[in-house]
Amino acid sequence: MAVIGIPSEEWGENVHAVVVPASAGVTAEDVIAFGREHLAGYKVPRSVSFVGELPKTGSGKVLKRELRAPYWSEPGAAV
Repeated sequence: MAVIGIPSEEWGENVHAVVVPASAGVTAEDVIAFGREHLAGYKVPRSVSFVGELPKTGSGKVLKRELRAPYWSEPGAAV
């Protein structure tokens, strides 16, 4: 799982989780509910997307810039 900021008209950015599900039955609501139980309110993801695999560097670090790219497509908008 990786957490990134995506554009929000109201707040500037919202918390978005990108999840590689361990089982087929996991839903976005499950991820958000888990976050509400274990995180402070401002850290809870507002949206969730599921992927088969996270993009990583050769050393195994998650490439968050690649996860952010589709959401920050406007020129000059990238954070």
